[in-house]
Amino acid sequence: MSSENRIIASFSVPPEHSDRRLDQAAAELMPEHSRSRLQGWIKSGALTVNGKACKPRDKVMLGDKLELDAEPEAQVSWQAESISLDIVYEDEHLLVINKPAGLVVHPAAGHADGTLVNALLNHAPEVENLPRAGIVHRLDKDTSGIMVVARSLIAHTSLVDQLQTRTMGREYEAIVVGTLTGGATVDAPIGRHPRERKKMAVVPTGKPAVTHYRLIERFAAHTHVRCKLESGRTHQIRVHMAHVKHPLIGDPQYGGRLRLPKGTTDELRDVLAGFQRQALHARQLTLQHPQTGEVMTWEVPLPEDMETLLAALRKHVKDLENNDL
Repeated sequence: MSSENRIIASFSVPPEHSDRRLDQAAAELMPEHSRSRLQGWIKSGALTVNGKACKPRDKVMLGDKLELDAEPEAQVSWQAESISLDIVYEDEHLLVINKPAGLVVHPAAGHADGTLVNALLNHAPEVENLPRAGIVHRLDKDTSGIMVVARSLIAHTSLVDQLQTRTMGREYEAIVVGTLTGGATVDAPIGRHPRERKKMAVVPTGKPAVTHYRLIERFAAHTHVRCKLESGRTHQIRVHMAHVKHPLIGDPQYGGRLRLPKGTTDELRDVLAGFQRQALHARQLTLQHPQTGEVMTWEVPLPEDMETLLAALRKHVKDLENNDL
C-alpha cells in the first residue's frame, strides 16, 4: 500500500503530556482516533516511541517522538444507501452539505438506516475508513442547514483541531418566542438535565458554553435572531435561548406549551401550531481548508418552512397595524 493511502502521523511529546501513559498521551494528541484503535496500533507496533515498539501503559517523556504508520481499516459497519444530498461544495478532502430538517445524522436506536451516514457511504465510500464516517460535528435531526464532513484523514484531523481550538466559525438563525430588545451573550455551562436524561440543561457542573445572539427582525411577540457559537455543546442554542426565557418556536423539548400572542389571527395560529420542529437553521460555516490553508465560507438560505413562518409573523404585524388605523 502506498504511503498516500496509509495513516501516517508524527508528534513530539509536549510538556503537558510528559510522564503520562503512552495510550493516554496518544489519545490526547490524536483525538480523531478511538482509544481502543490507538491501543491496537501500539500493541501491533504501528505506533512507536522513538522508533521502538512499546506497551500502552509505558510512560512517555518530554520530547519523545511518537510515530504512527498504519493501514486504514473500515471504522463503520453501516450500509450505503442511495439518499440524495444537497451538496454545497466538495473536493477530495471536504464535503459541505445543506442538511434538511428531519434527516438523522448517525444511525442509532430507532434510526438504523435512512441517515446522513448511510447517504455519505453511498456518495463517498472512502469515509468508511474515517472515525464516525468523517462527521466531526453534527446537527440535531430537526435542525436544518450547513455542515462539513471530512473525506480524508488529513481533513478529519484538521477539522477536529479547528473545532477544539474554536477557529471554525458557525452561525445559525433562529426564531424565538418573545420580543428581544437587543443582542446579548449567554455564558452558561451545559450538562445533562438532572432528572430528564434525554435533555440538556444549564447546570453548575456542566461544560462551558457561550452563545452570542443578535437581532435580525422583531415581530409582535417573536424575534428572528442570528446566533454565533463559541462552543459546541449538545442542543446549545436551544438550551441557552430557553434559559433566557426565549425558547425557539416549535422546540419539542425546550419550548414548553404553545404560547399565542394577543390578537393572534386564525392564520397565524395555524402556522405556529403546525411548525413541529425547532425553528433553527445552520446558516453559515467558515473554516480553514485542511490542505491549502485557505479560509473558506459557505452560506445556505433559510428553508421553506422557516420562510413561511417569517412571512406569517410579518403579516401578523401588518394586520395589527391596520387594525390600529
